[in-house]
Amino acid sequence: MTWSATVLTLFPEMFPGPLGVSLVGKALAIAAWSLEVRDIRDHGLGKHRTVDDTPAGGGPGMVMRADVAAAAIDAVDRRDRALIYLSPRGAPLTQARVKALAEGPGAVLLCGRFEGLDERVIEARAVEEVSLGDFVLAGGEIAAMALIEAAVRLIPGVLGDAASPAEESFSAGLLEYPQFTRPQMFEGRSVPDVLTNGNHKEIARWRQAESERLTRLRRPDLWTLYEKGKA
Repeated sequence: MTWSATVLTLFPEMFPGPLGVSLVGKALAIAAWSLEVRDIRDHGLGKHRTVDDTPAGGGPGMVMRADVAAAAIDAVDRRDRALIYLSPRGAPLTQARVKALAEGPGAVLLCGRFEGLDERVIEARAVEEVSLGDFVLAGGEIAAMALIEAAVRLIPGVLGDAASPAEESFSAGLLEYPQFTRPQMFEGRSVPDVLTNGNHKEIARWRQAESERLTRLRRPDLWTLYEKGKA
């Protein structure tokens, strides 16, 4: 079964965007995965297809209505796909979650706007909330694109080298080791000798040590989890 993404958005013209270029775009063109984009405003109310209203209890901005969001969700044939709302208050997206999504049938992604989404539809439809990080975007579209690309690139055949995903950052709980290529010398900096001596065991040890060094230095949170996993 082809991995499929359905995006619910108020701005369908934003897609496919980056998803239509490079290896992910080529995979889309040959139907290695599929993308469906639906306009939430098709389920809006009245002549102006209204999708939002003022926050209960007062406050700035507007909130997407539960009935409109529910109608948009219910119009989709989910086929056991994950239903995800991109939200800064959601659980952080991890490589492990991306891998699980890539191994499933796909995802239905709800892109929020305004001040958020009526809590009742999140509860009523058991929507999974996912965040890209501790920052706020104008809407969920960019986050949806990032999630889709992260999952699609793990689909067998999308990347040229099947070994690539296995050695990337987060795949083993560590950040990826530094990469080098030609020229051998660049502005007084050379490619480490260990990478050019042809000893694959030494190269593997160097890469492991560098991954550990960078993780300790840049992501102590990941390093703590990695250490616990080895215990």
